[in-house]
Amino acid sequence: MDDKLKEEIRKSQEVLKQGGVILYPTDTVWGLGCDATNAEAVKKIYDIKQRTDHKSMLVLLEDAGKIASYADVPDIALDLIEIADKPTTIIYSNAKRLASNLIAEDGTIGIRITQEMFTRSLLSRFNRPIVSTSANISGKPAPRFYEEISEEIRKAADYVVDYRRNDRTPAVPSCILKLGMSGEIKIIRQ
Repeated sequence: MDDKLKEEIRKSQEVLKQGGVILYPTDTVWGLGCDATNAEAVKKIYDIKQRTDHKSMLVLLEDAGKIASYADVPDIALDLIEIADKPTTIIYSNAKRLASNLIAEDGTIGIRITQEMFTRSLLSRFNRPIVSTSANISGKPAPRFYEEISEEIRKAADYVVDYRRNDRTPAVPSCILKLGMSGEIKIIRQ
């Protein structure tokens, strides 16, 4: 990892620790992120997106072994994560140790294990889950590339990561699955 990337991770971590919002590249689209355990930081993202807080957002982790700290994990979940061939968000029951305004009304939370280098490194260093939601006003199209992010969103973030801004790799939205504790699988988005 080069020094510039290390510095971006360090700056991002500092902003997250202070309850700020970062604009950052993920394994899907550019996202807005914050400390998923900080309700005030989560509210900032809802405000930026002009979105009501009854519509929950997902969180990123870098290690599937950490999921059980934040939700109940059915046995099949780890197998699904292991065989997934694209980014996969899984909705788990009984969310815990996360900001209350991040958890859905039914007590669930969407969690994705990221494979993207920047976010994996940031998560490892920050050692807490990070919110991930597309960098757009609610109801508007999600930006596929950095230059499609509105100036309004860019200015609202406390820090804009200077990494992968010129990346033109087509963004692939994550597959979303909802798991029941008995192994039921409901496909929300393929």
